[in-house]
Amino acid sequence: MDRSNFAIDVPDSLLARAQSGELRAFEQIYRLFERPVYTLALRLLNDADAAREILHDAMLKLFQRLDQFRGDAPFWGWLRQIALNEALMRLRKDRRIEFDAKVDEVETDAAPPWVHADGLVLEQALGRLPALTRSVLWLYHVEGYSHPEIADALGKSVSFSKSQVARGTAKLRGFLDATPESKPCLIANPQPS
Repeated sequence: MDRSNFAIDVPDSLLARAQSGELRAFEQIYRLFERPVYTLALRLLNDADAAREILHDAMLKLFQRLDQFRGDAPFWGWLRQIALNEALMRLRKDRRIEFDAKVDEVETDAAPPWVHADGLVLEQALGRLPALTRSVLWLYHVEGYSHPEIADALGKSVSFSKSQVARGTAKLRGFLDATPESKPCLIANPQPS
């Protein structure tokens, strides 16, 4: 499954040049993945400065470990995992991951709350969620991670991941339902006669 905008083909010749230490080739790889790494970090951390730091750290690790890439999996998947690990380590380091022992799974057939939401309103609602909940929602719905993959990345149980998705979706729906409908800006206000 291609996950988000990381699914970028990197020519073998470019990888070989970068692995041999050619800085221009590494710079090309950096430019290809700068935006996807930053976006992933921003979505998980909701902090532009921290996302830039994750971009820097992930690319530094990539540069240091590029010779370890064997080509048995897509390059973009390997880099995405580095970026994800950096962001999750940052969440742990900042102690923004707070675990709730209560596990409840809520299944619903209703459409996800973001289906009909305005982009800016959705962005603001996501920003109101706790870091862990927002991260799990992003990994599950956008990056396409399964509950076992999320649980493994966080060192928690599959039911914990499911619970975070259920709770996060419910909270997000509540935030979006509480948002007053905006009126189109082209509607003329009635003038007093």
